[in-house]
Amino acid sequence: MEIKRKFLSSTNLKLEIGQGDITSEKVDAIVNAANSHLSHGGGVARAIAERGGETITEESKKWVETHGPVAHDSPAHTSGGKLPCKYIIHAVGPVWGEGEEEGKLSTTIRSSLELAEKLGVESIAFPAISTGIFGFPIRRAAEIFMKEFNEYLSTQRLGLVNSIKMVLYDENTLLEFLDAFDKIFDEEAGK
Repeated sequence: MEIKRKFLSSTNLKLEIGQGDITSEKVDAIVNAANSHLSHGGGVARAIAERGGETITEESKKWVETHGPVAHDSPAHTSGGKLPCKYIIHAVGPVWGEGEEEGKLSTTIRSSLELAEKLGVESIAFPAISTGIFGFPIRRAAEIFMKEFNEYLSTQRLGLVNSIKMVLYDENTLLEFLDAFDKIFDEEAGK
Protein backbone atom coordinates (compact mmCIF):
# COMPACT_ATOMS: atom_id res chain seq x y z
CA MET A 1 0.00 0.00 0.00
CA GLU A 2 1.22 3.46 -0.83
CA ILE A 3 0.60 5.41 2.39
CA LYS A 4 -1.00 8.83 1.86
CA ARG A 5 -1.87 9.74 5.46
CA LYS A 6 -0.72 8.53 8.86
CA PHE A 7 -1.86 9.30 12.39
CA LEU A 8 -0.40 8.09 15.68
CA SER A 9 -2.65 8.31 18.75
CA SER A 10 -1.48 9.23 22.25
CA THR A 11 -1.63 5.48 23.04
CA ASN A 12 0.64 4.67 20.05
CA LEU A 13 -2.15 3.20 17.94
CA LYS A 14 -1.39 3.86 14.27
CA LEU A 15 -3.91 4.69 11.53
CA GLU A 16 -2.73 4.67 7.91
CA ILE A 17 -4.66 5.40 4.74
CA GLY A 18 -3.41 4.59 1.30
CA GLN A 19 -3.94 3.12 -2.11
CA GLY A 20 -3.28 -0.52 -2.85
CA ASP A 21 -4.52 -4.08 -3.00
CA ILE A 22 -5.85 -5.35 0.34
CA THR A 23 -5.06 -8.95 -0.60
CA SER A 24 -1.32 -8.20 -0.45
CA GLU A 25 -1.31 -6.47 2.93
CA LYS A 26 0.95 -8.13 5.50
CA VAL A 27 -1.30 -7.68 8.53
CA ASP A 28 -2.80 -10.08 11.06
CA ALA A 29 -6.31 -9.65 9.63
CA ILE A 30 -7.96 -8.15 6.59
CA VAL A 31 -11.62 -7.24 6.53
CA ASN A 32 -13.70 -8.59 3.69
CA ALA A 33 -16.68 -6.57 2.45
CA ALA A 34 -18.98 -9.61 2.52
CA ASN A 35 -22.63 -10.45 2.03
CA SER A 36 -24.63 -12.27 4.71
CA HIS A 37 -24.20 -15.70 3.06
CA LEU A 38 -20.44 -15.29 2.48
CA SER A 39 -20.83 -16.05 -1.21
CA HIS A 40 -17.79 -14.20 -2.49
CA GLY A 41 -19.06 -13.35 -5.97
CA GLY A 42 -17.80 -9.83 -6.68
CA GLY A 43 -15.62 -6.89 -5.71
CA VAL A 44 -13.26 -7.18 -2.74
CA ALA A 45 -14.87 -10.47 -1.64
CA ARG A 46 -14.17 -12.11 -4.98
CA ALA A 47 -10.56 -10.89 -5.06
CA ILE A 48 -9.99 -12.22 -1.53
CA ALA A 49 -11.55 -15.61 -2.34
CA GLU A 50 -9.63 -15.98 -5.61
CA ARG A 51 -6.24 -15.02 -4.20
CA GLY A 52 -6.78 -16.74 -0.87
CA GLY A 53 -7.73 -20.08 -2.41
CA GLU A 54 -10.47 -22.64 -1.96
CA THR A 55 -9.91 -22.82 1.82
CA ILE A 56 -11.60 -19.44 2.27
CA THR A 57 -14.69 -20.51 0.33
CA GLU A 58 -14.90 -23.83 2.21
CA GLU A 59 -14.48 -22.19 5.63
CA SER A 60 -17.05 -19.53 4.69
CA LYS A 61 -19.64 -22.16 3.72
CA LYS A 62 -18.98 -24.04 6.95
CA TRP A 63 -19.37 -20.82 8.98
CA VAL A 64 -22.79 -20.08 7.48
CA GLU A 65 -23.91 -23.72 7.91
CA THR A 66 -22.91 -23.59 11.59
CA HIS A 67 -23.85 -20.02 12.59
CA GLY A 68 -26.36 -18.91 9.96
CA PRO A 69 -26.20 -15.71 7.90
CA VAL A 70 -23.72 -13.06 9.01
CA ALA A 71 -25.15 -9.80 10.43
CA HIS A 72 -23.81 -6.23 10.69
CA ASP A 73 -23.11 -6.64 14.40
CA SER A 74 -21.52 -10.08 14.29
CA PRO A 75 -18.89 -10.56 11.58
CA ALA A 76 -17.57 -14.01 10.73
CA HIS A 77 -13.93 -15.01 10.49
CA THR A 78 -11.93 -17.57 8.57
CA SER A 79 -8.25 -18.25 8.09
CA GLY A 80 -6.35 -16.18 5.57
CA GLY A 81 -5.87 -19.14 3.23
CA LYS A 82 -2.97 -18.33 0.89
CA LEU A 83 -3.07 -14.61 1.75
CA PRO A 84 -0.32 -13.05 3.92
CA CYS A 85 -2.71 -12.62 6.89
CA LYS A 86 -3.80 -14.95 9.70
CA TYR A 87 -7.49 -14.11 9.51
CA ILE A 88 -10.16 -12.71 7.26
CA ILE A 89 -12.93 -10.91 9.11
CA HIS A 90 -16.04 -11.12 6.94
CA ALA A 91 -18.03 -7.96 7.67
CA VAL A 92 -21.46 -7.34 6.21
CA GLY A 93 -22.07 -3.69 5.50
CA PRO A 94 -25.44 -2.20 4.60
CA VAL A 95 -26.95 -1.99 1.15
CA TRP A 96 -27.80 1.62 0.34
CA GLY A 97 -31.58 2.07 0.46
CA GLU A 98 -32.36 -0.67 3.01
CA GLY A 99 -32.78 1.84 5.85
CA GLU A 100 -30.59 2.91 8.79
CA GLU A 101 -27.51 2.50 6.59
CA GLU A 102 -25.27 4.90 8.48
CA GLY A 103 -25.88 3.23 11.84
CA LYS A 104 -25.39 -0.19 10.29
CA LEU A 105 -22.05 0.83 8.75
CA SER A 106 -20.86 2.20 12.11
CA THR A 107 -21.87 -1.08 13.76
CA THR A 108 -20.07 -3.09 11.07
CA ILE A 109 -16.81 -1.18 11.61
CA ARG A 110 -16.98 -1.36 15.43
CA SER A 111 -17.90 -5.06 15.37
CA SER A 112 -14.95 -5.83 13.09
CA LEU A 113 -12.55 -4.10 15.50
CA GLU A 114 -14.10 -5.93 18.47
CA LEU A 115 -13.71 -9.29 16.71
CA ALA A 116 -10.09 -8.40 15.87
CA GLU A 117 -9.43 -7.86 19.57
CA LYS A 118 -11.05 -11.21 20.47
CA LEU A 119 -8.85 -12.93 17.88
CA GLY A 120 -5.70 -11.32 19.32
CA VAL A 121 -5.04 -9.30 16.17
CA GLU A 122 -2.42 -6.54 16.37
CA SER A 123 -2.81 -5.18 12.83
CA ILE A 124 -5.89 -4.96 10.62
CA ALA A 125 -6.67 -3.65 7.13
CA PHE A 126 -10.10 -2.43 5.98
CA PRO A 127 -11.53 -1.86 2.50
CA ALA A 128 -14.25 0.73 1.85
CA ILE A 129 -17.09 -1.55 3.00
CA SER A 130 -20.46 -1.08 1.23
CA THR A 131 -19.21 1.51 -1.30
CA GLY A 132 -19.05 -0.89 -4.25
CA ILE A 133 -22.00 -2.97 -5.39
CA PHE A 134 -23.88 -2.15 -2.15
CA GLY A 135 -24.10 1.47 -3.36
CA PHE A 136 -23.22 3.37 -0.16
CA PRO A 137 -22.14 6.93 -1.11
CA ILE A 138 -18.35 7.05 -0.77
CA ARG A 139 -18.14 10.44 0.93
CA ARG A 140 -20.65 9.44 3.63
CA ALA A 141 -18.90 6.11 4.15
CA ALA A 142 -15.52 7.86 4.48
CA GLU A 143 -16.89 10.20 7.14
CA ILE A 144 -18.34 7.27 9.10
CA PHE A 145 -15.09 5.29 8.89
CA MET A 146 -13.03 8.24 10.13
CA LYS A 147 -15.50 8.96 12.95
CA GLU A 148 -15.40 5.31 14.08
CA PHE A 149 -11.61 5.13 13.82
CA ASN A 150 -11.24 8.38 15.76
CA GLU A 151 -13.54 7.02 18.47
CA TYR A 152 -11.56 3.77 18.60
CA LEU A 153 -8.21 5.59 18.70
CA SER A 154 -9.32 7.85 21.54
CA THR A 155 -10.96 5.17 23.70
CA GLN A 156 -8.90 2.04 23.07
CA ARG A 157 -6.40 1.68 25.89
CA LEU A 158 -5.56 -1.93 26.65
CA GLY A 159 -6.52 -3.77 23.48
CA LEU A 160 -4.10 -5.61 21.27
CA VAL A 161 -4.86 -3.81 18.00
CA ASN A 162 -2.09 -1.29 17.41
CA SER A 163 -2.29 -0.72 13.66
CA ILE A 164 -5.33 0.04 11.47
CA LYS A 165 -4.92 0.41 7.72
CA MET A 166 -7.53 1.72 5.31
CA VAL A 167 -6.59 0.21 1.95
CA LEU A 168 -8.38 1.81 -0.99
CA TYR A 169 -8.19 0.55 -4.53
CA ASP A 170 -9.39 3.36 -6.78
CA GLU A 171 -8.40 7.02 -6.94
CA ASN A 172 -11.87 8.51 -6.38
CA THR A 173 -12.46 6.49 -3.20
CA LEU A 174 -8.96 7.35 -1.97
CA LEU A 175 -9.56 11.09 -2.44
CA GLU A 176 -12.87 10.97 -0.52
CA PHE A 177 -11.24 9.10 2.37
CA LEU A 178 -8.26 11.47 2.46
CA ASP A 179 -10.64 14.42 2.64
CA ALA A 180 -12.56 12.80 5.52
CA PHE A 181 -9.26 11.99 7.28
CA ASP A 182 -8.06 15.59 6.94
CA LYS A 183 -11.28 16.95 8.45
CA ILE A 184 -10.89 14.83 11.61
CA PHE A 185 -7.15 14.27 12.04
CA ASP A 186 -5.58 17.31 10.32
CA GLU A 187 -4.60 19.18 13.48
CA GLU A 188 -2.79 16.21 14.98
CA ALA A 189 -1.55 14.50 11.82
CA GLY A 190 1.27 16.98 11.31
CA LYS A 191 1.11 16.85 7.54
